[in-house]
Amino acid sequence: MTTVIRQNDLIDSVADALQFISYYHPVDFIQAVHQAYEREANPAAKDAMAQILINSRMCAMGHRPICQDTGIVTVFLTVGMNVQWDAEMGLEDMVNEGVRRAYSHPDNVLRASILADPDGARTNTGDNTPAVIHTKIVPGDTVEVHVAAKGGGSEAKTKFAMLNPSDSVVDWVLDMVPKMGAGWCPPGMLGIGIGGTAEKAMLLAKEALLDPVDIQDLKARGADGRSEELRLELYDKVNRLGIGAQGLGGLTTVLDVKVKDYPTHAANKAVAIIPNCAATRHAHFTLTGAGPALQTPPSLEDWPEISWEVSDTVRRVNLDTVTQAEVKTWQPGDTLLLSGKMLTGRDAAHKKMVDLLAQGESLPVDLTGRFIYYVGPVDPVRDEVVGPAGPTTATRMDKFTRTMLEQTGLLGMIGKAERGPAAIEAIRDNESVYLMAVGGAAYLVAQAIKSAKVLGFPELGMEAIYEFDVQDMPVTVAVDSQGESVHQTGPQIWKAKIEDEAITIV
Repeated sequence: MTTVIRQNDLIDSVADALQFISYYHPVDFIQAVHQAYEREANPAAKDAMAQILINSRMCAMGHRPICQDTGIVTVFLTVGMNVQWDAEMGLEDMVNEGVRRAYSHPDNVLRASILADPDGARTNTGDNTPAVIHTKIVPGDTVEVHVAAKGGGSEAKTKFAMLNPSDSVVDWVLDMVPKMGAGWCPPGMLGIGIGGTAEKAMLLAKEALLDPVDIQDLKARGADGRSEELRLELYDKVNRLGIGAQGLGGLTTVLDVKVKDYPTHAANKAVAIIPNCAATRHAHFTLTGAGPALQTPPSLEDWPEISWEVSDTVRRVNLDTVTQAEVKTWQPGDTLLLSGKMLTGRDAAHKKMVDLLAQGESLPVDLTGRFIYYVGPVDPVRDEVVGPAGPTTATRMDKFTRTMLEQTGLLGMIGKAERGPAAIEAIRDNESVYLMAVGGAAYLVAQAIKSAKVLGFPELGMEAIYEFDVQDMPVTVAVDSQGESVHQTGPQIWKAKIEDEAITIV
């Protein structure tokens, strides 16, 4: 039997799925985060998960992106051999048209993050195309489609190795996960691909992330085969590393571990790890010839109602009057509520500023005594001041940090995840500070931004230098003026607690 699939049915279904996953977490993922939140013993990690859950519910209600990084689109197509297309466009062109329409939807504009000429001009394509598309042709008369939007921070933490056949996959994974840092925004999922060739192992790891969170079901019924044995062993041992939510230390680093394997050459054991972050986004649909396959919204009752309360230990900070003497009193792990004016800037802006300084030219804005937020916000819609505006991975700015602190008078920085040794040393030498905002809570953070205007490099679009006026923006002191990093001390403390108290990871 031949099935006719119309061009617009695929385009409309892809566009609908991408809009849907921009503001709806998979329900199984939210339930897993909530369970981790309820059993978490580290207050800082529990607070981070509370922000993720609150942000998710707000996005589900407001139909705005979970994360400001709305991802690079990956699409897996399984096309039946009995399918006939009523289309003028090629298959990949149809998918990319769906991406284009989704990312330019006027009611929920999504951030375009895809750059052409990646080792050259790095010019934004403007509509988040092209997607990365994988196609299989199989017997049948339907088209199965999996759509995912993968953030750059988690994708950057991908690891690959060609192990010797006798090497331990478990040992390699346990060696790699701490090196991934917190830039992938745990708690999340690990997709692990084993076997095939190098590119096949990577593809297996990416495909594994499309599966639902079901580790608790697996624990209840027991493993069937080596891949499931690996899932259970790695779930337990990775969580015993104590890395925790946002790398702050705690009981839950991974919500699930997925393993897919494939036959391989006798001389090889290819292994890949790809993490999914706290903004896990994917959806599935099937085209049968009956029209577009649109997503069904979940019930808001599936989201827990979590409140974020200001404790007596929280410090309120006025960014317009803060001094270095005040900064020096802040301790690692302190929660601050920031109010006042801050600047923004990420990779491209930092590169431009450092180049201007090297040429002896002035910067478009005075950074003396200011704080800079590593962010590339989503464009605003309706009456928004700014779209979702969560932090980007701070380590990418490490190579600029000493120059910025010593030549501009910059007082502090805000981003997500840990800082590297060079940045920590520069912070200590200049008695500066690094503050961490929660990755995966972009819409929640945006509610604290009361005004926004571009002050420099407008040609950079979302990477321009903005000035945000914020009110009670929650952050954690991640590196204090003496160079102590909570991303180093937190996991060490919680790994020891788990070992000493023989805590059962559930």
